[in-house]
Amino acid sequence: MAIYHLEAKIVSRGAGRSAVAAAAYLSCSRMLNEYDGVQHDYTRKQGLGWRQVFLPTTAPAEWLDRETLWNAVEETETAKDSRLAREFVAALPIELSREEQIQLLQDFIKEQFVADGMCADAAIHDPYPPGHNPHAHILLTVRPLDEKGKWQYKTEKEYLCVKDGEERGFTAAEFKQAQADGWEKQYQYKVGKKKVYMTPSAAQAQGYERISKYPKSTKYGRQNPITERWNSDEQLVLWRQAWADVTNLHLERTGHEERIDHRSHAERGLLERPTVHEGVVARAMDKKGIISDRCELNRQIKADNALLRELRGQVKKLAQAVKNTLPALAEAMENLRKNLLLFCYQLGYLRKGKERLNTSLNTLRPALAQYNQVAKDIRDKTKERRSVLSEKKALSAVHVFRHRELAAKIAALTEDLEELRSEKNLLLASLAYTEEDAAEQFPKDIAAMEQSLKRLEEREQKYSAELDAALNEYAGLREQAQGFDPVQLYEARQAIRPGKEQEAESRAQQVYGEKYSPLLMFDSKKAVSRMLHEDMERQAVRRMMRRAQEGQQIPQKKKDKGQER
Repeated sequence: MAIYHLEAKIVSRGAGRSAVAAAAYLSCSRMLNEYDGVQHDYTRKQGLGWRQVFLPTTAPAEWLDRETLWNAVEETETAKDSRLAREFVAALPIELSREEQIQLLQDFIKEQFVADGMCADAAIHDPYPPGHNPHAHILLTVRPLDEKGKWQYKTEKEYLCVKDGEERGFTAAEFKQAQADGWEKQYQYKVGKKKVYMTPSAAQAQGYERISKYPKSTKYGRQNPITERWNSDEQLVLWRQAWADVTNLHLERTGHEERIDHRSHAERGLLERPTVHEGVVARAMDKKGIISDRCELNRQIKADNALLRELRGQVKKLAQAVKNTLPALAEAMENLRKNLLLFCYQLGYLRKGKERLNTSLNTLRPALAQYNQVAKDIRDKTKERRSVLSEKKALSAVHVFRHRELAAKIAALTEDLEELRSEKNLLLASLAYTEEDAAEQFPKDIAAMEQSLKRLEEREQKYSAELDAALNEYAGLREQAQGFDPVQLYEARQAIRPGKEQEAESRAQQVYGEKYSPLLMFDSKKAVSRMLHEDMERQAVRRMMRRAQEGQQIPQKKKDKGQER
């Protein structure tokens, strides 16, 4: 089923990543990072389903080559901890074909990112086995472009200037006009043993010595208003909503009923924790009448036991209290048939529960194995990356080629870790788990389901035995019926059957409450009819009635002929 998952990441040098490595990884290609001379080769990576570069109209055409594009990004960002790119990882609806998934991605990227001035590099990954976990990687530039296709600034130095005791920030371009209006920059001066910021005119009047040539400025500078908007929490919410909207639109267009919701459980007013018991899996089970919670299962077992005891006692009484009158026998047989209906309903309910539990377990068991494997891979690669980092740090600078080899290995391990973390998050999202609950709660939920399945199997065996016993009692009543007219007995039973079936339905509704299924009761009636061979009985009665009618017509014809003479 379609799930909502849109994970946002920042590709930063400070975290040991590079934009070129990230682009090479998502596109399964080989690319050279000209910034550090490291070659990134991911041509052997499996699972690539599609890839494409998207550019705004102002971007240079040569950037359609992703290696050129991301090297341009690397060249522009000179700081050792620079933010290089923004990355989104999104789960794709498995209900859509690959062509439909591509169209969905293209619409989302063009409308939300390219139209806003970003360059985008996107790919679809569909790891083995294909179709079970298709997802998209979207790599975005973090600097806007001007009308000439040049990178704009992310932040601009902002000088804190003073005029008449008021302090205000100005960029270098703004300061020219501000200076003409009487604003002055502030510098550090030595006042006794202290360092104090003041204007040159104020310091000169008191004869203070300047100790720094750098004027006072804001800590982070003034952010480009476009990048400020891109980096805001509000914008992230809008992107998350837009992904849900465009996905639901494409699902609707292709005739699928599934929908996704970008809001959290709390935002949707849901009180349940997003776990297997009370998340997507459990809700899907609940819609199909499955008792997924152990307390609920125990409650239902108690109600079933009470009904079972009631039916068992009735069967024995009916077999013993039959009188040698046709109405009494008809009443006893229909009462026993009513009980058979309830036995069949109970068995059907249990078997449907088993079927759904088996279906869920067939999904969850492999998912748990996959989760454990992914978690292990993350631990192993994290350990390996830490070891390679230590080796590179300890290596002498003269070993240039070895440094590059280690750098390439570190980059590869970093991208592998990012992919594994995304895979883990996608898996958790598909099962409606949080990462905090997964390691401990996941196996517990599976164990609880397995225990519930075992209890249902035990009860199925018990109910099957009771059904067989009731059928034997019914066979005894049939033997007693041999001494009565079959047609009269059949008509007497048919007259009271609707009332007895209504009693069975009411009793089932009382026991099962909102879990009661009219369809299951319908199936139970058909099952009882088959077990009691009622179609054969009905046909036999009709033949007897037809022969009786024919026997009455023959004497009447002879009488008519005698009168004519």
